[in-house]
Amino acid sequence: MSRAPMTPLTVLLGDYPHTRHLKETPVLGGDCRFVEASPLYPAFARMVRQLDYDVCELALATYLQAREAGVPVTLLPVVMIGGTHHRSLTRLPDGPDLTPGGLIGRRVGVRSYSQTTGLWVRGILREEYGVEASDVTWVTTEEPHVAQYREPPYVERSKAGRVADLLRGGEVEAAVLGPRAIGGQGEGLVPLIPDAEAAGLAWIDRHGTVPANHVVVVRDDVLRSQPEAVLALYRALRDAIAATAPERDDSPAGRAVAAGWTVPFANCLEIAGRYALEQELVRTPVDVGAIEKETAFVRGS
Repeated sequence: MSRAPMTPLTVLLGDYPHTRHLKETPVLGGDCRFVEASPLYPAFARMVRQLDYDVCELALATYLQAREAGVPVTLLPVVMIGGTHHRSLTRLPDGPDLTPGGLIGRRVGVRSYSQTTGLWVRGILREEYGVEASDVTWVTTEEPHVAQYREPPYVERSKAGRVADLLRGGEVEAAVLGPRAIGGQGEGLVPLIPDAEAAGLAWIDRHGTVPANHVVVVRDDVLRSQPEAVLALYRALRDAIAATAPERDDSPAGRAVAAGWTVPFANCLEIAGRYALEQELVRTPVDVGAIEKETAFVRGS
């Protein structure tokens, strides 16, 4: 008696060289239906609230919060995008000549308090300049992806449409912008942190990892019912990352893209988890060892 065909995995991944390669190459041992979302980040809320996809790219901070909230998803050890974030803290070129340490008691704009770029920026502020998350009023334009999460009292919501509008309208004195926003709505803004590129490279040298922004998760029920298909997709994505390596440079963003449980990946999760706890993005310590055990099914693949 022949086996019934498995339902294709519904997969949402962003548009990068490695995902374009993946979508153009058959996934051996698995059947996938790739869907699109533009912009990508609103789909993260649909994943952690409604489990809209079988496999989904997800912001790292959203994953950490979803895991704490009991959302039934499992991490795949893949970094889709990443990079340093010292340039992500911006100000107006003709505004007050602020220093990072001078942000204490001031207002800083960020799309969402739980945005991963903000996680890394606040970690930098605490680690390098002694500025605690609670020392700043974080003015946001969007709610968190994870519905169960409750923001700390030093977070406010604005009716402004974009983070850069908060800054240009005088509602905040600095703004956190992701890499793509810096080249878009943030055009003309300048980094608040001096020698931002060099400071980012020093952070990498100090920590032995590149900050990850987006990872990949799979629904737990799909992992249980179709483990071979999930593993086949992971292998195909890993191979696509390797095949497109010549298309990435040696910048932090180029080096961040990777697959597999490695020491740098573990370091990244450990640091992100510590930062998240310090900033009340999560309220319980992140158990990286437990996360590693959950990803054991990809070992040796």
